[in-house]
Amino acid sequence: MRQSLFFIVVFIVSIAIAATVYYNFLPEHIRRGGPLVMLLIMLSVLAVTYIFERIFTLKRAEGKGSLHTFVRKFRQEVEVGRMEEAVALCRKQGGSLANVLQAGLTAYQDAMHFNLTTYERQDYTRRAIEEANALEAPILERNLIALSTIASIATMVGLLGTTIGMIRAFQATGHTGAPDAIQLALGISEALVNTAGGLVVAIAAIVAYNFFVNKVDSLNYTIDEAAHEMLDHINAMGKTTRAQA
Repeated sequence: MRQSLFFIVVFIVSIAIAATVYYNFLPEHIRRGGPLVMLLIMLSVLAVTYIFERIFTLKRAEGKGSLHTFVRKFRQEVEVGRMEEAVALCRKQGGSLANVLQAGLTAYQDAMHFNLTTYERQDYTRRAIEEANALEAPILERNLIALSTIASIATMVGLLGTTIGMIRAFQATGHTGAPDAIQLALGISEALVNTAGGLVVAIAAIVAYNFFVNKVDSLNYTIDEAAHEMLDHINAMGKTTRAQA
């Protein structure tokens, strides 16, 4: 519901900004591109909004401090069996990785109070990590499809504007007598403006999309690697406990 409301607000605001810019601030030679220019402006506003939203969200997902420093300290705490300190470290760091690891450690500590076998405790911990990871994944990947869609739509809008402009240009030469130079120039101008606008928006959206996809993949890999290492240490501690018993 919150995501839908965010999209509706951004969509309405982008329309208002596009109309304001088109009618009040655009140079005349760009406004000759026709109404599709206003649509391209709206798409650019949407793209910029989603780019900033992704920047802030992914920064928050990394937590408060350095992610690599956190992973190193967390690994040290778990290796020596200081689970409470590791949980406190997760709470201090925050972010997606810390949330997933904290969920796993908390589940393992809770399982220690249950009448479970070692393998059942490990499975209980693994399920908690998977559930926490499933909750974090949509947050990391949110609005990436929107950026990809904006890139595709901008390309199509630019192509549509190009086609309409060329139709107008050919109409200026399609009657008997001398071609209408003004209509010919307007048609070519409309075609070129829409082509350039569509390419600019599409290129920016594609670059941002690929950048954020790589960043999300890197963060997911870090989460999976840290969670796997934690489970390995938990399994090792369980084997040590059984050997001592």
